[in-house]
Formats: sequence, structure tokens, C-alpha cells
Amino acid sequence: MPAAMPHIRSAFRLALGPLALILALGGCGGSGPVRSASASVQPPAKPPIVRAPVRRPPPSAQVLALPGLEGVIGATVSGLTRQFGTPRLDVWEGDARKLQYSGSACILDIYLYPAAPGREPQATYVDARRASDGRDVDRAACVGALRRTSNR
Repeated sequence: MPAAMPHIRSAFRLALGPLALILALGGCGGSGPVRSASASVQPPAKPPIVRAPVRRPPPSAQVLALPGLEGVIGATVSGLTRQFGTPRLDVWEGDARKLQYSGSACILDIYLYPAAPGREPQATYVDARRASDGRDVDRAACVGALRRTSNR
């Protein structure tokens, strides 16, 4: 072997080193073959159809029908104000309304709901409790006691 051959081998190895490194790194990273831009492209999936909920009218309010509540159930705010005076609380929640009247005998909550959308709310439910401890009391008795104190 001529004396110049070891130098040629060294130069050849130096040239092959980076090429081998490029080939080794080329196998890293990708998980499959690279596709050209001309490969067939799938159209994007259609978004799901979302339907707006059907708007139904609110259910009819349940009306409390107990003896002694005549004149209260079905009354409007103006009718209740004539019977009991100015309410202690007047709270709106959407289209519903709560009036609260209080006296020494009891606290009376009257709930008003419109019979149909856009109509004036009417009293449909009454709740009564003692002011001292919040225990339930007879609704009709509370209505009677508050009527007597408001008419004085």
C-alpha cells in the first residue's frame, strides 16, 4: 500500500462523518413518510348541527286556594296595597314578584306571577310565619291580623 493511502482514508472518513450523522438524524422525528403538497387532501369535517331550543311559554302558575285567602289570591299589587298598605319588601325576579307585609302577629309573603306573558302579575301563593322565630303560622289568620292592623 502506498504511503499516501492513509491520508486519503482519513480524508474520506472526515467527509463521511457528517454525512453519516445527517443520515442518522434523518431517521429521528418523523413517524411516517413525508407527503407532497399534491397528495389528496381530505375536506374538513362538517361541524355538528346545533339547534336552538324550542321556546315554550312558562307553565301556568299554581294558584293556592285556601279558605280565608279570598281577596288576596288573584289580587294585583294595587289591590294588595289597598288591603295591607305599602309592603315592607317589594322584590322582582324576572316577571315574578314578591311582596312582604309584616305586623306584630306575623310576616306575610305574597307571590305574584303573570297569568300569561306580558300580563300584570297576580297573587298566586301566600306564606306566613311568626316574626319572632320564623315558624309557620296559619295563613288565613295572618291575613286577617294584617288586615285589621292596616285598617286602623
